[in-house]
Amino acid sequence: MSIHFEERFASHPSDAKHYDTQQLREHFLIEKLMEADKIHLVYSHFDRYITGGAVPVTVPLELTAIEPLKAPFFCHRRELGIINVGGKGAVTVDGKVYSMDFKEALYIGKGSQKILFSSENANQPARYYMNSAPAHKEFPTRHITLKDANVLQMGSQQTSNERQINQLLISKVVETCQLQMGMTELRPGSVWNTMPAHTHSRRMEVYFYFNVPDGQAICHFMGQPQETRHIWMVNEQAVISPNWSIHSAAGTANYIFIWGMAGENLDYGDMDVVQPNQLR
Repeated sequence: MSIHFEERFASHPSDAKHYDTQQLREHFLIEKLMEADKIHLVYSHFDRYITGGAVPVTVPLELTAIEPLKAPFFCHRRELGIINVGGKGAVTVDGKVYSMDFKEALYIGKGSQKILFSSENANQPARYYMNSAPAHKEFPTRHITLKDANVLQMGSQQTSNERQINQLLISKVVETCQLQMGMTELRPGSVWNTMPAHTHSRRMEVYFYFNVPDGQAICHFMGQPQETRHIWMVNEQAVISPNWSIHSAAGTANYIFIWGMAGENLDYGDMDVVQPNQLR
């Protein structure tokens, strides 16, 4: 079987603040997503969000429904967002082929039945990062490149958080039910993402860090603003960020991260900002 999945339950903030390092990692860190010829999925009870990775090398991989969905196919009641963080490949949706290059995205709407992942070159396979959320309406499948993205320039060198935010799956670019995804690239010399930190009780998020050099690491910060905790991460790992938690990080080298979210609304700017000197 090429699909491996696990289920994670939601945590109350008053419980989570008592977790030790191992418990924090067990509940929120997703350590393995990318493995040759396998699909890895984590089903979280925070907004029923699914995080996954697929690496087709020797054979195409088909995304089928996992047991918790109790559905005939994966997108029976779900929408799906995909971003390729590897070599060239293609995603086939109900017979239609979408070529996928590095940093390109694909939105797949509710009702799509057969989804296949493939790579153009087994020596440089595609590496598909996936997010999925429940959907109440069907929207068409759409391929999104960086040319299509809504791009924001944020931060500054002086505060070590100069970054480009590529909004790929947001309402300005593509229609979705609740899923939003994008990719943030830090400028040379900047290490902080999402700073000032923020929370949004209307949505949860998942962060996926990639292009982290060998031997380097990311320190991801989470928890309530007055009860922060941290999780050390390496390349191609993801972290579940509950709606009650801040999400911010600093790296020991330059990196890129993909953010995905789901919840009450589609307003990217709907957030409660927490300034650095307010954190504890």
